[in-house]
Amino acid sequence: MTTSDTLRYTRIPTHGAGTIPAVGFGTLIPDPAMTRQVVRAALEAGFRHLDCAERYRNEEAVGDALQEAFKAGKLQRKDMFVTTKLWNTNHRPERVKPAFDASRRRLQLDDIDCYIIHTPFAFQPGDEQDPRDERGQVIYDSGVTLVETWQALERLVDEGHCKSIGLSDITLAKLREIVAVARIRPAMVQVESHPYLPEWDLLDFCREHGIVLQAFAALGHAMKPNLLADPVITSIAERLHKTPAQVALAWAVQRGAAFLTTSTNARRIQENFDISALPEDAMREIREQITTNVRFNSVVETGVPGFIPRIE
Repeated sequence: MTTSDTLRYTRIPTHGAGTIPAVGFGTLIPDPAMTRQVVRAALEAGFRHLDCAERYRNEEAVGDALQEAFKAGKLQRKDMFVTTKLWNTNHRPERVKPAFDASRRRLQLDDIDCYIIHTPFAFQPGDEQDPRDERGQVIYDSGVTLVETWQALERLVDEGHCKSIGLSDITLAKLREIVAVARIRPAMVQVESHPYLPEWDLLDFCREHGIVLQAFAALGHAMKPNLLADPVITSIAERLHKTPAQVALAWAVQRGAAFLTTSTNARRIQENFDISALPEDAMREIREQITTNVRFNSVVETGVPGFIPRIE
């Protein structure tokens, strides 16, 4: 169904990056061949914001899909907003620029629109992305602070090729610490957020400081309790002739946040882009009537993303 609704084209102003498309597509897709195919479908659906990461091990495939679209004349680089992320094993300042440059090479891009610290936790530096001791426990790195890593990202902005910087999987308390000392303020903060974890205090702080809050797992990542089966969400969807996913994603943008969604199904990819504005009573119902409160990913406590499968 064609609609003139502009919610899906919302752009949020921020530091350094100008404006960020609120509707984003995440590239946490394990298979590189599937990644190319899915990114191609996302671009065709209308997504202009791609979220990548060194840790996903598929930046080359994302870069291939982008270059294919550029060469076919379907898109220009200026149409796209591309983020990628510094992994936990590269927090030491001397490792930041090599990691950034390696991501640029894999993505086949001269510039990155926003470079994000994947988590506030530093892991033992080295080539092993998931360093563990003999008991299977993560080996952390106490030799570097988050502020030192942030300062290394600020230098990337100074040197060019990195338009803005941000943080992911961070608590409000940790974000306050960075904002208090930052020479270059975060453009974006990426956290788990959805109607079961609205993060209102964090959103208010971000808006106050001109930072975009970007919600990952915006649909609950198909985990239980199932957000998309929530009676408040489903009744609104039925009333408005939308899918539950479209209701949850529209809610995210209308409250002033950006979101990431990922799917390998072309029909769902298109549906997740085709959002339109909810009436105010629906927004109020979601805020007042949903009482479930759950975090699906414990990454903010450990630095280990729960949605990335470990490779033994």
